[in-house]
Amino acid sequence: MRIEEDVKLGFKDVLIRPKRSILKSRSQVDLTRNFSFRNSGRVWTGIPLIAANMDTIGTFRMVQVLSSFHVLTAVHKYYSYTYWKDFVHSVPDTVLDYVIVSTGMLEEDLTKLKKIFSLSSKLQYICIDVANGYTEQFVSFLKRIRDSFPEKIICAGNVVTGEMVEELILSGADIVKVGIGPGSVCTTRIKTAIGYPQLSAVIECSDAAHGLGGQIISDGGCIVSGDIAKAFGGGADFVMLGGMLAGHHECEGLIFEENKKKYMMFYGMSSKSAMDRYVGGVAGYKAVEGKSVKLLFRGSVDKTMRDILGGLRSTCTYVGASSLKELTKRTTFIKVSEQENKTFNNQEA
Repeated sequence: MRIEEDVKLGFKDVLIRPKRSILKSRSQVDLTRNFSFRNSGRVWTGIPLIAANMDTIGTFRMVQVLSSFHVLTAVHKYYSYTYWKDFVHSVPDTVLDYVIVSTGMLEEDLTKLKKIFSLSSKLQYICIDVANGYTEQFVSFLKRIRDSFPEKIICAGNVVTGEMVEELILSGADIVKVGIGPGSVCTTRIKTAIGYPQLSAVIECSDAAHGLGGQIISDGGCIVSGDIAKAFGGGADFVMLGGMLAGHHECEGLIFEENKKKYMMFYGMSSKSAMDRYVGGVAGYKAVEGKSVKLLFRGSVDKTMRDILGGLRSTCTYVGASSLKELTKRTTFIKVSEQENKTFNNQEA
């Protein structure tokens, strides 16, 4: 047993210090990034936000809206090959530039993945969807995926430490997914005592990845657009969003009405709801590590995405970054004990 004495930071522990700027308007800020990927040799241009590969978030309907913003969607792994076939053949090729295909680690998952990628050469992203990226089995599967898809962009995770980021990149990952326990419907930290405050994880893991020419995704913990800005400021190349995109028309959660208000169910992928739906219940050797919540129905995700992007542009103007790429270099975090004035938080207009 050992104890690390330095305090690790989450998004709630910091603010970004403003700096002088020559920008005259938020409209001058460029949020697109151009990435060249280490192992696949591919390049990609777009806004580096990703809808999470949860079954109510990473949907085909979400793809069609977010692709119009040049934003990625990690499509969940539970769509059948038939659904994939219908989708790929019904959308323009340009939409497929913003699709990430998720997979598990079973043999049938690999077989299905090969069939999906045979549908179109425009599909270029794979996400190996595993909660615990520290197992030898996971690393071995990553190597198999790289051997099977040498020219595809591979995302792998989740991990929260620099040494594991390095191992995954050296084993074939282009992008490493960073985050254990920060999600809004994740209870892993409570059930297992495992985790790492997300901002510190991003700072440390991005440093490790960039040293090898790789990239990272900050996955989880963003509640407001300011948290997304903090993740990018801390060195994240991509930011994955679940709860912030939940409850919209493009999600596929159950919609119901209570007291004349519409709600949609949202749950973690290790929750009882998810396990009941996909694996026939909670196995006797497992614990539930996610929760189910009801959210007020929020309409189309279009409005939410515009608000998120507007917040990011505003962050950049406050620190004098003319592009998202410059944000990390222009970011100085200050530790705080207070984030906002909550006097009227419970008031309704």
